[in-house]
Amino acid sequence: MSFIETDEQKALRAAVAQLAAKYNMRDYAGPKARRNEPLDELWHEAGKLGFLGVNLPEEYGGGGAGIYELALVQEELSAQGCGLLLMVVSPAICGTIITKYGTEEQKRYWLTRLADGSSKMVFGITEPDAGSNSHKITTTARRDGEDWILNGRKIFISGVDQAEAVLIVARTENAKTGNLQPALFIVPTDAPGFVKTKQEMDIIEPDNQFTLFLDDVRLPVTALVGQEDAAIAQLFAGLNPERIMGAAMAVGMGRYAIDCAVSYAKERAVWKGVPIGAHQGISHPLAQVKIEVELAKLMMNKAAVLYDSGDDFGAAEAANMAKYAAAEASIKALDQAIQTHGGAGLTRDVGLAGMLAAARIGRVAPVSREMVLNFVAQHSLGLPKSY
Repeated sequence: MSFIETDEQKALRAAVAQLAAKYNMRDYAGPKARRNEPLDELWHEAGKLGFLGVNLPEEYGGGGAGIYELALVQEELSAQGCGLLLMVVSPAICGTIITKYGTEEQKRYWLTRLADGSSKMVFGITEPDAGSNSHKITTTARRDGEDWILNGRKIFISGVDQAEAVLIVARTENAKTGNLQPALFIVPTDAPGFVKTKQEMDIIEPDNQFTLFLDDVRLPVTALVGQEDAAIAQLFAGLNPERIMGAAMAVGMGRYAIDCAVSYAKERAVWKGVPIGAHQGISHPLAQVKIEVELAKLMMNKAAVLYDSGDDFGAAEAANMAKYAAAEASIKALDQAIQTHGGAGLTRDVGLAGMLAAARIGRVAPVSREMVLNFVAQHSLGLPKSY
């Protein structure tokens, strides 16, 4: 395992950084987020440049690389304050699952569109009464001749208003509760019986969250991805990339916060004519969050390398740790950046306070910090299961 990036990865990082500078937080992403408008122009240009599908197979229009490269793209965008939330679900979760388990027809239709960004597919697993317990999913799918009929409800589903379809996680009607064998269905957002309701969130974000209602949604047999009685591994093929991509977004936000704080600390002078960054009360906390962000990035890179090499268990452990560490580091970095700016750090012109609320999502999703600690306690330390 090597963390020395190849020339191709370095070139990709530089190209994405150049694009991100064009769509940065101050001039583009911030104003769009405050108007609750998706970052469409950035999404489409990133798609045309091949950045959105860098992890998808070349024969379907992708870059033929891995989750490492897709996380790299997300990190560099987020480092300019313009991370794309739907990259976490469209190419990372849905694209990965369809690549591994989809039919040839599904791959040819969907992967080509996900790769160039001309279409988006989002992911529906969370339910009001299930919380983090995916074994309590109650959305059901039953056969009716050659069709499937879906009924259920989902909550906190990102970007449904931008998507052509939702990859819904259900259980077949005869599957036992508590013994989840997920069945995955591609559900068009214009399907009869499919209703989306926007949730009112108290954060500044360009992408909306939705509650979904599925009332006798009829789907053809071709909507099923993989097997109807698939093992849980089929679901987790997408959830490990989700955690890695969430970590990448958090690492990028941490980098953005540190860059803002350092730039200000080099210029601001109020005591004895020297920049405030010369004082250890300012420099040491910034040095500390720099270390913590870099450590989180190392675990993120490890998780991506393990995943791309096919080590699913090692990737699961590292991806959970990376997601946890990156969320904590980004929140701390943004908080310290605000403190470095003093009162100015709370102004709209600086824009850090609004980002802090967005970074706080990382402690809750994807997967809460408490569930990550449960995973590490049980699987890494071998302690008894507590839930």
